Amino acid sequence: MCNYMELLLSQHAKEQMIDRGFSKKEVEECLINGAKTIQNGKIISTYMDYRVVYKMINKTYFIITIMYRW
Repeated sequence: MCNYMELLLSQHAKEQMIDRGFSKKEVEECLINGAKTIQNGKIISTYMDYRVVYKMINKTYFIITIMYRW
């Protein structure tokens, strides 16, 4: 894993992480290792049993939401 990733979480993403029990480390793992698709200008990274929806703003990952894949 890289030493540093600049993440900016939307309020929605913060709430979803708490409600669904996701950690920052899981978000980073998904961003690094997940399969990527693009939908409506957003990047969806799918890894193991969850997805992270985000946009790249310069070199910052702007996390929109995180969810289970089911």
